[in-house]
Amino acid sequence: MFVDLVHIKVSSGKGGDGTVAFRREKFVPMGGPSGGDGGKGGDVIFVGNEGLATLIDLKYNRVLNAEAGVNGRAKKMHGANGNDLVVQVPVGTTIYDEETDKVIGDITEHNQTVTVAKGGRGGRGNVKFTTSRNTAPEIAEKGEPGVTRKIRCELKVLADVGLVGLPSVGKSTIISALSNSKPKIADYHFTTLQPNLGVVRVEQDRSFVMADLPGLIEGASLGQGLGLQFLRHIERTRVILHVIDMSGSEGRDPYEDYQVINKELSSYKYDLLQRPQIIIANKMDLPDAKEHLEMFKEQIDEDVDIIPISAYTRDNLQELMYKTMDLLEQTKHIDLYNDADYDEVVEYTFTPDEEVFHIELEADGVYQVTGKPLRKIFEMTDFTKDQSVKRFSRILRSLGVDAALRDFGVQNGDTVRIFEFEFEFID
Repeated sequence: MFVDLVHIKVSSGKGGDGTVAFRREKFVPMGGPSGGDGGKGGDVIFVGNEGLATLIDLKYNRVLNAEAGVNGRAKKMHGANGNDLVVQVPVGTTIYDEETDKVIGDITEHNQTVTVAKGGRGGRGNVKFTTSRNTAPEIAEKGEPGVTRKIRCELKVLADVGLVGLPSVGKSTIISALSNSKPKIADYHFTTLQPNLGVVRVEQDRSFVMADLPGLIEGASLGQGLGLQFLRHIERTRVILHVIDMSGSEGRDPYEDYQVINKELSSYKYDLLQRPQIIIANKMDLPDAKEHLEMFKEQIDEDVDIIPISAYTRDNLQELMYKTMDLLEQTKHIDLYNDADYDEVVEYTFTPDEEVFHIELEADGVYQVTGKPLRKIFEMTDFTKDQSVKRFSRILRSLGVDAALRDFGVQNGDTVRIFEFEFEFID
């Protein structure tokens, strides 16, 4: 089963919690704090595998979770790091963030890796909080939460040349004649339901990969017929071979067919119509094909290359191969995405433009304090330890939360809620 589009949810591992512990052995004077740090949570990593050709494994496994880090232990023992979750995907897979529609990574090579979600760091044990003023701290951090994100994986076949055209114009016959590919060939529309790839060997050291793509109809760029399923797979091709049934065997006009396909290519993204194109006038062995070809040449620009062939009788395929190879060698590699398309790297630091916290008065009369950076500090605080709560209070004061609450109108005795933690404000 060919699957080229999946929507999944991934979560990296939470960091392990730091530990509060003390050494109390009989012959170890001045043992002191010995709580170790927690281990790092596992990352979610996607890896390109040229042996895969479909995303079907992800279709039936839509929630992926990496392993959490192990908590620290006594005697300064560091918790084990969580195992990374490595996901094998076909080469040609593009990974998008569903919320921003930005590209997280574009896998175009075998064994290329993309870290989709980084694991949280481990919390620090009480050893790390030892100071000259507090030689026996009972403070330890919880592990940093992992990252959860919804992503979209799109498989876009890696091919140098793409065959496009309306249904039943002979695309599958052409690729079967030029390569060892064995696509399904029949005398009805939409015989091809998925891309077929074939290697075309022009000479011993000259070859290219050709893709036979599902038939295109009017409105495909808007999702009609196989629509976007077709157009997605032509995005990476550098040269387009536009196949036209020059015999008009189904009662269609070749020039109108040509305009329909070009309209869909121009309506799609990535400027597909701007890519080098060769027109293949197919089915020249049928009656009226030569007359239609002469009329067709009069209607289009003289600059467009037209190669008349018969895929059925294999007439003139040699010229098609060499001209395609020559054009391909003159065409530069196409970068689908620029810097603006890629998802920005998340930095776990505060920036001047970032709102650290936000205060609102809720309907129940409680003052609610929220904020993304503040959330991380909150989730890494162990509220079962008095010293950890006092440390959290000092951090709030240093961030200006106390002063902001007073400016907002909070009075002595009012209730303040920071996420799920409520307390009475004392001025």
